[in-house]
Amino acid sequence: MMKFYVGRYEAVTDTDLIELALGTPIDLWLGQEGESAEERAARRDAGRDIIADDPDLYDRALRVAAGILNDHPHLTALPGTAPQATVAPLRARQSVGNGTTEVAA
Repeated sequence: MMKFYVGRYEAVTDTDLIELALGTPIDLWLGQEGESAEERAARRDAGRDIIADDPDLYDRALRVAAGILNDHPHLTALPGTAPQATVAPLRARQSVGNGTTEVAA
């Protein structure tokens, strides 16, 4: 079993890995189900303060998210939907010998 570390911290779950990469909890940005208007306002204020102190966080977060989606495309599937089929890229056209060409799938 492979273990993942960010600095000296072990990432046990995908959420741990994302939070360690960003340096903030995911709930700070996404909120929690059932949060009150006061809790949401406080969370958003904290997020604004963090971004003001670290303006590069937004770019880092986008790179982390893009990397995760690139490495795990199944995460883009909506719950309850069938997984997306993998599409193999077409290979270069090859001459068949009678003047025609074929494209291999």
